[in-house]
Amino acid sequence: MLLTQQQGILKPFALVLGWIMEGIFKVLGVFSEYPNVGIAIILFTIIVYVLLLPLTIKQQKFAKLSNKMNPELQAIQAKYKGKNDQESMMKMQTETQAVYAKYGTSPSGSCVQLLIQMPILFALYRVIYNMPAYVSRIKQVYYPLVANLTNEKEVGFIRHFVKSFSGFTRFSNQVTDTAFVANSVDTQNTLIDILNSSNSADWEKLKMAYSSSSTILENINTTHETLNKFNSFLGLNIANSPSLAVRENLVNKNYIAVVGVLMIPLLAALTQWINTKLMPQPENNNKQGEDNSVAQSMKTMNAIMPLMSMFFCYSLPIGMGIYWIAGSVVRSIIQVAVNKHLDKIDIDEMIKQNVEKANEKRRKAGLPPQQISSNAMVNARKVETKAEKTMEDKAKRAQNIKDSTDYYNKNAEKPGSLASKAAMVKNFNEKNNKD
Repeated sequence: MLLTQQQGILKPFALVLGWIMEGIFKVLGVFSEYPNVGIAIILFTIIVYVLLLPLTIKQQKFAKLSNKMNPELQAIQAKYKGKNDQESMMKMQTETQAVYAKYGTSPSGSCVQLLIQMPILFALYRVIYNMPAYVSRIKQVYYPLVANLTNEKEVGFIRHFVKSFSGFTRFSNQVTDTAFVANSVDTQNTLIDILNSSNSADWEKLKMAYSSSSTILENINTTHETLNKFNSFLGLNIANSPSLAVRENLVNKNYIAVVGVLMIPLLAALTQWINTKLMPQPENNNKQGEDNSVAQSMKTMNAIMPLMSMFFCYSLPIGMGIYWIAGSVVRSIIQVAVNKHLDKIDIDEMIKQNVEKANEKRRKAGLPPQQISSNAMVNARKVETKAEKTMEDKAKRAQNIKDSTDYYNKNAEKPGSLASKAAMVKNFNEKNNKD
């Protein structure tokens, strides 16, 4: 049965999202006989991302806190660098846990939020891509066409047609394995799934295949025209991919339409780029080693993602491009709001509250208060790493040695000679007498 509602672990998420999409179509149906799929996708994306807002806030809060914690974590790592004995490793782990406790988070950080969001976003994609499985109003558009195509007379031909149709290559194995029983629900659902993935060129080939059958040809024309009314968005047929639409418009010399179509992948790349720029970026306080390599990897990924977005949205149906753009815009707006919210948080006050909460838990467990309060009150905005202080101390000592050497060598004709050593003694005595 190909007209599938998502199976497996994603099924519950897809069912809930499918109910939301069904509700959106019912609301849009009040205002129009043919609810616009493009508008439905935009509304659907907004609703889902707003529902995910609490998880997004937690995730971005961890990203902000990570930038504040990194100097302290790096100082601990530097302190125990090269010490692999069990006692040192346990002390390092204890001090690291104390830092995380101070900031009210854990090493897993945003992983939990990501693990919750990922199945939801995968299911969201499935609902948009296979909409007839979740929206009854769209599914009904395919009748009575599928009924006629799967009757006793046509079922053999349609099986052969789909298998030989290059546009339906990905369904060939399914068609081979499917019994294609005439008028069965499974056969009809399989055909609906195939037709739902078809672009305008595929429909034209189907029309040519049934050009001699006036009844079925009329069904094909009616179904295709009705679907086009649902799929028309800003003059674009969102069932087609930009790559196909560009080729068709170039053949027709409709260059204005070509520019309009190309705006989909370009906007997908632009909005994705803006989205990555708004995300909290890790502050790399350690310019060498593993932290620097991770930062470089993140920088490379942020540069590649917009290009990947452009490629996918050029190849996939325009409807997926609309989802991609809407998702990036909504995430960007949410990110700006979250950033403003987090910027207002007093980090020192938050640390104090986290220490109190941690000690309250320890009290209930019969444990003494955790000795991190003295560190907890350090202003997180002015934390200096141990490495930076060490470098400053070395620079000061080097300068003091140079100044002393210059002082004691003054007036010496030849440094290192007996005369210069005598001059150094003289200068030393003069300096002590002055003091």
